[in-house]
Amino acid sequence: MGKLKEIVIDCDIPSRVARFWAAALDGYQVMPYDDAELARLAAMGLTPETDATVMVEGPGTRLCFHLRQGERPARNRVHLDIAATDREKEVERLILLGARYVRETHAYTVLNDPEGNNFCVMSE
Repeated sequence: MGKLKEIVIDCDIPSRVARFWAAALDGYQVMPYDDAELARLAAMGLTPETDATVMVEGPGTRLCFHLRQGERPARNRVHLDIAATDREKEVERLILLGARYVRETHAYTVLNDPEGNNFCVMSE
């Protein structure tokens, strides 16, 4: 069975919203950027301020602030990421419970819940 890994929040400016929630929640902070991550961003012409995905960690579930792409009706503002030891089996189990397959990448599988809300299943 999967475990809640993170809550993903679509944003227009992920760094701004991440800083807000890091300050608003006790014990949370924006995950620091190491030299390798700074170099990766620089190679794409980005900085921590323009990063498309900013992570916030604390004592509870990790928060992921992600650049919103597409029109709001086409995207969820918030979705859950579930981690599973066997992603394929977990996806099959969730489909039997009523989820619908949307698409898959090398890192995660996107499903819809019974009302059409996106969520992702990734390997633990």
